[in-house]
Amino acid sequence: MTITKEMKMTSKEEKVQKYMNKVYEKVIERNPNEKEFHQSVKDVFQSLIPILAKKPEYMEKNILEQLVEPERVITFRVPWVDDQGKVQVNRGFRVQFNSALGPYKGGLRFHPSVNLSIVKFLALQQIFKNSLTGQPIGGGKGGADFDPKGKSDNEIMRFCQSFMTELSKHIGPDVDIPAGDIGVGAREIGYMFGQYKKIRGSFQAGVLTGKGLNYGGSLARKEATGYGTVYFLQEMLKGNGMTLNGSTVVISGSGNVSIYAMEKAIELGAKVIACSDSDGYIFDYNGIDVETVKRLKEGNGDRIRYYVREHPSATYVEGCTGIWSVPCGVALPCATQNEIDETAAKQLVENGVKAVAEGANMPSTAEAIEVFMKSDVLFGPAKAVNAGGVAASSLEMAQNSMRMSWSFDEVDAQLQEIMKSIYQNCVEAAKEYGQEGNLIAGANIAGFQKVADAMIEQGVI
Repeated sequence: MTITKEMKMTSKEEKVQKYMNKVYEKVIERNPNEKEFHQSVKDVFQSLIPILAKKPEYMEKNILEQLVEPERVITFRVPWVDDQGKVQVNRGFRVQFNSALGPYKGGLRFHPSVNLSIVKFLALQQIFKNSLTGQPIGGGKGGADFDPKGKSDNEIMRFCQSFMTELSKHIGPDVDIPAGDIGVGAREIGYMFGQYKKIRGSFQAGVLTGKGLNYGGSLARKEATGYGTVYFLQEMLKGNGMTLNGSTVVISGSGNVSIYAMEKAIELGAKVIACSDSDGYIFDYNGIDVETVKRLKEGNGDRIRYYVREHPSATYVEGCTGIWSVPCGVALPCATQNEIDETAAKQLVENGVKAVAEGANMPSTAEAIEVFMKSDVLFGPAKAVNAGGVAASSLEMAQNSMRMSWSFDEVDAQLQEIMKSIYQNCVEAAKEYGQEGNLIAGANIAGFQKVADAMIEQGVI
């Protein structure tokens, strides 16, 4: 596999491409069988050819070689006792990837699919995402191959306590500040925070974000990733003479990101007609009732199929991947990585999609992205679009440091400004380096430049 750039290259760019291919080959050699991590590295590298051609000092300082090698990778066993009294063992991870801009920051994912490749891909994406927010935070990610689904509250509590017993040795308010991700919500954060407090013997509010409001959490944090996705989408549409008002929207998933993306999109005049979970999807041409989805998913933990009991005009379809066959003007993949493949992308294009904004982490395959770009579909990449969650987490950290709490509207206003700034930075970076209109290139270049400059200034050579 090689790094390529579509369009005629200058001699400088050809030199950069050869250099990148060499670095990329080394990544594959050192990290065999880590396909998600390879995909993430390739995604970044392809965008950076113009900036390295213009600023060869990044190559002279071997910034790419440093950037793709995590500063620290921690793996550990997590033994816990189930309700039958039997000891179960899972594997935990924390990848502390880059601290050039600040302490490591990134979520924890509890899902059976979690492995080192997935955690590394997420952590690498997090470096750029955090850089784009303009906040003083580095990139990291973690999790475990534990499945909370079907577990009792006591089993989840015991797992979280065991997980934090080891993780506590490696984190702190000025070192590494985890948050939630798939499978890790306010309940799990609460159990881990309680265990950290017990181990440390002190109340350190800034060690975790996504906390409950009673012990240092921030208003609007739960909504931030979904709201931020729509704020970015709104700017992207506006920048191209379009509007969200009156659009038909399909949103995959039905977790926090999806629910609050639905809520904000509806508030701004869109009609959301489909959403999903891992079993299947619902289609309601009259518009999804987000309050019903909230009650099902947040209140009872039910499957999305039960939506049709209360809304008989809606249809439930088995199999979540079929959601991309629903015609729409805007698609928001908010579930998981690589959920839109080339076939799904072609279906969306054939059905008239005008804009795609990635609310999840790397939800579109490279082949799907190529389909969107060649079809002139507006495309917002994950590292820019879903940065609202970590942006709000950084605002939670600021409130913790100041021992104060901001109102929902104050946090939301700051979130809106951050997302607008991210969009503008992506647009300007893409234009500066000859990639006008390509927000993938813009996000990668803008995120990379800030981190690379900080690494050079700190003497990380």
